[in-house]
Amino acid sequence: MRTFAHPDQMRHTPRFFLVRGAVRPNYEVPERAGALLSALHRLGLGPAEPAPAPRAALETVHAPDYLDFLAGAAAAWDALPDRGPEVVANVHPTPEVLAQGGRPPESVVGRAGWYMADAACPIGPGTWEAARAAAGCALAAAAEAAEGRSAYALCRPPGHHAYAARAGGHCYLNNAALAVEALRRAGAARVATLDVDSHHGNGTQGLFWQRGDVLTVSVHADPNRYYPWFVGHPEERGAGAGEGCNLNLPLPIGTGDAGWLAAIEAGIAAIRAFRADALVVSLGFDASEHEPLAALRVTAEGFARAGAAIRAIGLPAAIIQEGGYNVGLIGTLLERFLTGWGGA
Repeated sequence: MRTFAHPDQMRHTPRFFLVRGAVRPNYEVPERAGALLSALHRLGLGPAEPAPAPRAALETVHAPDYLDFLAGAAAAWDALPDRGPEVVANVHPTPEVLAQGGRPPESVVGRAGWYMADAACPIGPGTWEAARAAAGCALAAAAEAAEGRSAYALCRPPGHHAYAARAGGHCYLNNAALAVEALRRAGAARVATLDVDSHHGNGTQGLFWQRGDVLTVSVHADPNRYYPWFVGHPEERGAGAGEGCNLNLPLPIGTGDAGWLAAIEAGIAAIRAFRADALVVSLGFDASEHEPLAALRVTAEGFARAGAAIRAIGLPAAIIQEGGYNVGLIGTLLERFLTGWGGA
């Protein structure tokens, strides 16, 4: 199995994070990528370094004005008086504002609120470069899958909470969605996504909500009690051409291996029924029993079994790294998943 990583992913160094009204150090640290990179080398799967994603590829998923914001936000913020060290939104347009024709203002303060869903996606001087590097890794893995092989992309920052024009939940560019679009343009008629991060893949769901050529499946903790809070429920099935092409499998807080693996098997059954030509896996290790905000209780053995089960679908796959914030453990979990997959 080929793997991909890029050193620019280390340039994103977010500091701000808000949990239940308390400001805490951000969990999405560069050391995450370092731990995963070390695991790849231990497996003998040292990664190649692809080029950062070009603008044209990013525009297959993201709105041009949003990309302009991401590229220029740090510099615009730096020009503000009495600013904090990174872009953090403190106001967001409400449905009432939008219903009255609200639009993004000129100031980066208001634009931050327009283009950022929450306070968990601060933008600093290296964020744009890191996000483009992560997206480049996803595109490289998709190119492998387009040739009938499976590959792993070490993507940091992650991406599955990013919409077409909105960042959120540590995510800026939707790496999984970019891989899907690359596979479609390479000739795959139908692509399935399987998201096993502990958080619902709300951005991926939103991007393909009305698409009949993409199946989105997400196994995650109950959004009534866990981020992203507002979506991720079973009744969300898509709309228009995409009706029936979205499957959410939320799990009770505290679910362990048995329930998590059963939900993954249900997702696999849906993928087989969809008759996809290729697969994109959003791989998050924050379902681990040892995570800082542990909502699920999956063991290392559970991740190994998940790797084997997903590999058994028999589709070429782009495996895209999402969450997982226990820096001391995520490397081991990647080793177990890829060993279960048979990629080592």
